[in-house]
Amino acid sequence: MLLSTLITLTSPARHSTLLRLCKHCNRTVTERSVHHLAAAKGASHQEYWGHRCTSISGGCQKSLDLQWKRHHSADHGQVRVRFAPSPTGFLHLGGLRTALYNYLFAKKYGGSFILRMEDTDQSRLVPGAADAIEDMLEWAGIPPDESPRRGGPCGPYLQSQRLDGYAEAARALVETGHAYLCFCSTQRLELLKKGALRSGETPRYDNRCRHLHPDQRAERLSRGEPHVVRFRLDPGVEPFQDLVFGRNRHEVSEVEGDPVLMKGDGFPTYHLANVVDDHRMGVTHVLRGAEWLISTSKHLLMYRALGWQPPTFGHLPLLLNRDGSKLSKRQGDIFIQSFAHKGALPEALLDMVTNCGSGFEWGNRMGRKLDELVAEFNESKITTHSALLDLDKLPEFNRIHLLHRIDDVERGRHLVEELREHIRQTFGPQVQEQDVLKEDYIQRVLHLRKGHISSLRELVTPTYAYLWIRPSVSRQQLEELTSEAQTITALVLQLMEADRGKALTTEGLSSELKAVAKKVKSTKYSSVMKLLRLALSGQQQGPSVAEMMVSLGNGETCQRLQRVLQH
Repeated sequence: MLLSTLITLTSPARHSTLLRLCKHCNRTVTERSVHHLAAAKGASHQEYWGHRCTSISGGCQKSLDLQWKRHHSADHGQVRVRFAPSPTGFLHLGGLRTALYNYLFAKKYGGSFILRMEDTDQSRLVPGAADAIEDMLEWAGIPPDESPRRGGPCGPYLQSQRLDGYAEAARALVETGHAYLCFCSTQRLELLKKGALRSGETPRYDNRCRHLHPDQRAERLSRGEPHVVRFRLDPGVEPFQDLVFGRNRHEVSEVEGDPVLMKGDGFPTYHLANVVDDHRMGVTHVLRGAEWLISTSKHLLMYRALGWQPPTFGHLPLLLNRDGSKLSKRQGDIFIQSFAHKGALPEALLDMVTNCGSGFEWGNRMGRKLDELVAEFNESKITTHSALLDLDKLPEFNRIHLLHRIDDVERGRHLVEELREHIRQTFGPQVQEQDVLKEDYIQRVLHLRKGHISSLRELVTPTYAYLWIRPSVSRQQLEELTSEAQTITALVLQLMEADRGKALTTEGLSSELKAVAKKVKSTKYSSVMKLLRLALSGQQQGPSVAEMMVSLGNGETCQRLQRVLQH
């Protein structure tokens, strides 16, 4: 059975609406047309199959063979998404992943990425958390287009500064009978909760104040009794199409009591605040964690009660530990500030949290940069499976992205500055030769070690200390390895003198050192290398001797060998 009529009406607000006429029941059905493709510039329509007629509740629910089109108006269809954390803590990996998917969606379709702080729970606010969250988004390379710091056309972006709008919405709901004042005390609610738990039931409000007579409400108000505003959960929830989980419907009135919209302190709860703000900020798509999926039907009831067009919803699967356990803020190391402090690169974190999940063309691969994530992002490929995060793989992601940074001229200069500061902080006055702080020297070290290190901080560990400070090695230590120590050292000095002025390479030096080893009588090649490594670095392990010599340069290599001979 096909729809006989399809009329597209463009709303001046931001959406276009479809009017569908079903032949079976001859009823017109409105449905919003701005789903995930609605914002794609240049995509005017897409066909959808297999929908069911939803013209009347339960009246025309047979499986239908429907074909209809969603129309996009380029003038009114700009994508607007939001990341709305609560500053009751700092940004963690789960929050970063949610923010990233919103950012990718916005950039994919030329839209806006909004940061809104849901700070209505004043008792749990953490000082500095709001600023820190925005700092970390900027550090990660996914800054919002609108935010408390940047401002924007729909500000303010702190919910605590938008209280009048919530009060107005709550008042409208009360006036239309969709909400009511509740005078139940904290003690009564606690007794209800304990009674339900004793009976093995899920605690829920019994909707007692829903049935108060208007005169009773007026009398209690006149006495100044404290109260909250509750939303009336009526049966008859309509199904909605989630971008990730598909068709969904939760008859919330059967399992929940009427929820609080406005608390006694004049602040809204999440349920009211997010609905009001998403509407007034023109949010077209809500991409949030799957834990909010069950609440969406409740939110849709509020949209309907307020007479507002809801956004399109997409619920992202959970980000879990490798063993399937829940990421916990108590783990400590899941906070983005912690990763940044330990030297993790932002692009490595973004690559890691997307690599373990879904939503990209051509599957997952390591080493994707942000522009590649934007280009390959496809919300229709997000699956419902939880993403299992293996933090042990972060060093490998960091290694790959550090290599990319070293190869980039501009970003390579920033790495030089950063490493120079690490050298000064770690070794301070121990650095005797200031040439090791010059850009060309540090660049040479970075290019020789790229692909071998996962973090800049590795280069200031004891393993690589020889790059920045001269080791304390005596002639006696070399002679304990072989009686030909002086001969070997002299031969290498002759080699370096012959190579003075030439560009040193590890391949070239490796061949020349093998030739040197053949000139000594009783010392094996491996022992020759051990002696030179000790003389140059004071260590028995590390990079190849040839790489050490290229890193240090001709002059410094000769100075170290001569210094050993003199002690």
